[in-house]
Amino acid sequence: MTEKEILDIFREHSALLEGHFILSSGLHSDRYIQCALVLQHPRIAEQLCVELGPKLGKLGASVVVAPALGGVIVAHEVARALGLRALFTERQNGIMTLRRGFHLDPDEPAIVVEDVITTGKSTRETIHCVEEAGGKGVGVGALVDRSGGQVDFGMPKAALVTLNVGTYDPDNCPLCKSGIPAVKPGSRPGASRLAQQF
Repeated sequence: MTEKEILDIFREHSALLEGHFILSSGLHSDRYIQCALVLQHPRIAEQLCVELGPKLGKLGASVVVAPALGGVIVAHEVARALGLRALFTERQNGIMTLRRGFHLDPDEPAIVVEDVITTGKSTRETIHCVEEAGGKGVGVGALVDRSGGQVDFGMPKAALVTLNVGTYDPDNCPLCKSGIPAVKPGSRPGASRLAQQF
């Protein structure tokens, strides 16, 4: 699939929005990518992750790991496409942790996947969890890299779509200065209706 075909899928499911958004990183942006609206459809989730899997399949991993919540479905479907197992990390008392009896063998090679990469913070935290558990990160994958490819993890990285979307520190946000109300998608019913597709 081409990037255009993938973006068309996101547009078709109202998953590309334009407005004034507070991202999970705390940064502000004029665009938001809500992968959950696409991933709620199992066949589409499978289709996208079957596209992503082969971009990472030659890295020799035996497990796929993702941060919850956004990456869980991506990890599951990429792992299924590659015939591997899927784990996820989650925050406990604000710290990303590998829980629920998940474990990695010593030096076990792992791919870390995400739905969207913005700053790479949760991906880095997940790589750290892999290393703390004795494994070794060998690659990173995402459905969408909205950093324009700028985020570097020190290992191979692949994304289905790379976008250059501006992000702003809340203290220096031109959208705030212009008086446009900020929306944290998913924070309240109807929030996504405040934005328009781009």
